[in-house]
Amino acid sequence: MSEKYREEYEVGFSPRLVMEEASRCLLCLDAPCSSSCPAGTDPAKFIRSLRFKNVKGAAETVRINNILGAICARVCPTERYCQAGCSRSGIDKPIEIGLIQRYITDFEDALKMDIVEVKEPNGKKVAVIGSGPAGLTAAAKLAEDGYQVTIYEKEAKAGGYLRYGIPEYRLPNQIVDKEIKRIVEMGVDIVLNTKVGEDIKIEELRKEYDAVIIAVGYSEGKMLPMFENNRKVIKAVDWLKKCKDKKGNVKVPENVLVVGGGDVAMDVVTSLKLLGCPHVTDVVYEQFSEFKASKKELENAQEQGVTIIDGYVPVAVARGGIVKFKHRVIPAELKVKADLIILAVGQSPNVENLGVELEKGEINAKGVRVPDTNVFFAGDIGHGEKTVVWGVRSGKEVAFEVKRFLGGKK
Repeated sequence: MSEKYREEYEVGFSPRLVMEEASRCLLCLDAPCSSSCPAGTDPAKFIRSLRFKNVKGAAETVRINNILGAICARVCPTERYCQAGCSRSGIDKPIEIGLIQRYITDFEDALKMDIVEVKEPNGKKVAVIGSGPAGLTAAAKLAEDGYQVTIYEKEAKAGGYLRYGIPEYRLPNQIVDKEIKRIVEMGVDIVLNTKVGEDIKIEELRKEYDAVIIAVGYSEGKMLPMFENNRKVIKAVDWLKKCKDKKGNVKVPENVLVVGGGDVAMDVVTSLKLLGCPHVTDVVYEQFSEFKASKKELENAQEQGVTIIDGYVPVAVARGGIVKFKHRVIPAELKVKADLIILAVGQSPNVENLGVELEKGEINAKGVRVPDTNVFFAGDIGHGEKTVVWGVRSGKEVAFEVKRFLGGKK
């Protein structure tokens, strides 16, 4: 069953279909789709280029605005952003902007286009801690302007949650590899298997580099106290990493209970079904009207036959993998027996040994620096939605702040 896990779930557009879809665009003067894109990828402009059969121009727009354009085309919840702003919605349905962007970036890859230009070195050095979407984007934007950038990554390969968290059927690692290769070719160095705070201290980086960007992400899954030390329980992020590391070659039991209703939970339940698990039950705190998960990912899970029960809170766990739930609103109880319990109840950053304080006043989506230091923050540890496209936005914004701090922007 691992073949299904490794195959991209969504089929891309053919040349004919992409042109037909682009022709539906109303070419709005105010471009609400572009103003609704957190990363500023400018879909109105690249769709307009495509309408005039200028696919190379469309690729330039995507790549210059979003260095992770091929990744975002696959994993961005477009129904929340660009497609939510699409004026076509008032006529029939929004333009499939994500699939159009995917076609454009696949075209770019097929032609091996080299779009982003890098300026001459300016003599300034910047360290980035973490190689997720925010860290990669910040590194690329700084490298464009001639900064010497080094990324420090604790894992054996770069990519962060892009590589270790998002399943293959949504984001193949070959796509992640290609996007990272582009950034490396811009002159960015990536030091792997190096945990800042243990293998190297942040104070050493602050002395060696003109600025340091912390973009470690929310990589640690949360544990509910009642499930601690239970052999049948695993955190969702750990299970997803295991699946992706082994390319889906993992055994799944007969009955699996997933607790949680966000995008991570949807990734887990859909992966389980694609790997051949007969019975997958997802119990969610939110009711369907409050669901946090992407509509598309929720629909994918339902199409795979996942049982989703909304509005229940876990209150106790007994021997034999029996979990007791109570409904949030009505006087109702639920008991679910499972061979494996996967918790998708939120994530947190792993910053215990970094040697910095993550106080609210010190962090925002624009990477406001810690007072009197050269340390900046980007990505999930800032505010904003915890999505890849928001990571890209945050990476761009923190790069701007670093340039301004170091005198590279007037």
